[in-house]
Amino acid sequence: EVQLVESGGGLVQPGGSLTLSCAASGFTFSTYYLYWVRQAPGKGLEWVSCINGDGSDSNYPGSMRPRFTISRNNAKNTVYLQMNNLKPEDTAMYYCAADRRRFYFSNSVPSFTYRGQGTRVTVSS
Repeated sequence: EVQLVESGGGLVQPGGSLTLSCAASGFTFSTYYLYWVRQAPGKGLEWVSCINGDGSDSNYPGSMRPRFTISRNNAKNTVYLQMNNLKPEDTAMYYCAADRRRFYFSNSVPSFTYRGQGTRVTVSS
């Protein structure tokens, strides 16, 4: 059974930091691109970041750079999202996703092969 389980969300004050984790199982982790996407209340899915299979290449939409950093540990089948200088507009449900296809931020968020249930991030004072 394939699983992607996000953790690390919560309530943080503006300017604060959080690190999200996503633990994967049930598929060959290192052969998949990994993505973070988010959905703010009442809005559609938005790209956050992408990383390739061996972690050598990561990408971000301009709006996320340089506050967010994606990384992965293939030995632990885990992908991370370090978020710094958080703003109220970063409030959203954050999802990790895995796919063998490389998607580009110029396109809308697709239906990924695998996607987790999400972890909620609330940025508020």
